[in-house]
Amino acid sequence: MSKHPELNELFFSKTNDFLNLYLLRQEQKSRETIKAYRISLNEFFTYVTETAGKNVMGFCFSDCSYDFVLGYSQYLQEEKKLSSSTVNQRLAALKSYLKYVADGDISLVQVYIGIQKVPNLKTRKLQRPIIAKDDLSALLDKPCDTKFGRRDRVILIVLFDTAVRVSELTGITIGDLTLDVDHPSMVVHGKGKKSRCISLNQRCAEHIKNYVLHYHGTEVNANDPLFYTVIHGEKHRMSIRNVERIVKKYADQVREDHTSLPESVYPHMFRRTRATGLYRDGVPLEMVSAILGHENSETTKIYAIPSTEQLREALEKGQPCGEETDKLWDGKTDDIRRMFGLT
Repeated sequence: MSKHPELNELFFSKTNDFLNLYLLRQEQKSRETIKAYRISLNEFFTYVTETAGKNVMGFCFSDCSYDFVLGYSQYLQEEKKLSSSTVNQRLAALKSYLKYVADGDISLVQVYIGIQKVPNLKTRKLQRPIIAKDDLSALLDKPCDTKFGRRDRVILIVLFDTAVRVSELTGITIGDLTLDVDHPSMVVHGKGKKSRCISLNQRCAEHIKNYVLHYHGTEVNANDPLFYTVIHGEKHRMSIRNVERIVKKYADQVREDHTSLPESVYPHMFRRTRATGLYRDGVPLEMVSAILGHENSETTKIYAIPSTEQLREALEKGQPCGEETDKLWDGKTDDIRRMFGLT
């Protein structure tokens, strides 16, 4: 007679704790991040029960072998037709879950090590678009000198000058602002409920002060959202979707005269443009990372895109060929063509 596995031996026995306790409370991951993990683990659940035909109440950690997960990866590629980056996300969630359970049970370390060896797929890194200086100036100047126009201009200016995420922008309250001082600043509340203080330049601070005067008056409530909509006579935090509509509206208006403006312009593009500009202006990557609110400067490297001029300077300095030089040029074929006058 076969032995029934203990509950804690079942592969999915700890997914609830992983998602709802560990990720949410200990790691303080955002709900969107936890949602992505849940989708990935659900995908694996479906593979185990439907494709592999396993009884979920008999599928144990010991059954999750290297070959089993390699087959899962092939299934995602060949049957589900998922992109390489999505397959890697599914595998990363699985590996993170197994790391969590192995940290709590040393007997599962070998299972975790085995799954860690399942290779990720190679992905082609896309250089995401940024807004050129002339296009950006036109975009910031486009709102009319009306009440709504002044509000919209401040939204665009704050998005760019501070490089905040759109969720951080909509979460700013009047009490988060310190404006009437020599060094104005603003507190934003980022991912994982982490807050950081951002220094404001005088131009941005003046725009915000004028906006507050027109939209909030002299009697302000520290808890009021900086950017708001009025529903049934009450102020409510402006929605992310509304900010997206404002950005798209002015991008569409200037695109006819600025054909180099990306086809789709959205709030995060201001953050990317600002971060890339700071890097190209010589601001150390660690400082750019701090401004963006990244815990690890490795995350910030996606914004560290050298300009064509920087690439040309590197060539003129006669840098020796090697791995670091190869990395500098990797994936920048179009820039190289422009540098050599081939386009």
